Amino acid sequence: MDLVQLLKFTQEETERYFDLPDGDLLKTYGKNKWTVRQILVHLADAEGVLQDRIKRVIAEPKQVIWAFHQDLWCDKLDYESFPLDISKALFISNRKAIIYLAGKFYEEYGDKEFVHSQTGIRTLRDEFEKVATHNQGHLDHIRTALETI
Repeated sequence: MDLVQLLKFTQEETERYFDLPDGDLLKTYGKNKWTVRQILVHLADAEGVLQDRIKRVIAEPKQVIWAFHQDLWCDKLDYESFPLDISKALFISNRKAIIYLAGKFYEEYGDKEFVHSQTGIRTLRDEFEKVATHNQGHLDHIRTALETI
């Protein structure tokens, strides 16, 4: 499966989870782990952060791009009560933009570099692929959470 297909596939699966009943949204994939609700809000925020990084690398390569502390975002932005309809809309619009950008720039500008404040030198290709792998990892968490009783 190529990158754009994977982005579309993970988008479709993720979108369905935003409409789960409250009981399922409160499930977690392990002790002291995020709930399904928190994962979904995080995915929406992460898509926005990653889309911003991708645009910056395309337009202004070779810069330092700062990491964000996901647990602080979850806590300080109160992911437990953040409206899921807003997060769903953000996730969908950011993913559509990332899919568009991947189709247009992934091959042509994939080798453009930037410095990530925690992981060092990365490429645009790395960042596009991170969108898909990050989403896939959290889909695994959601599936595990929903399998628990």
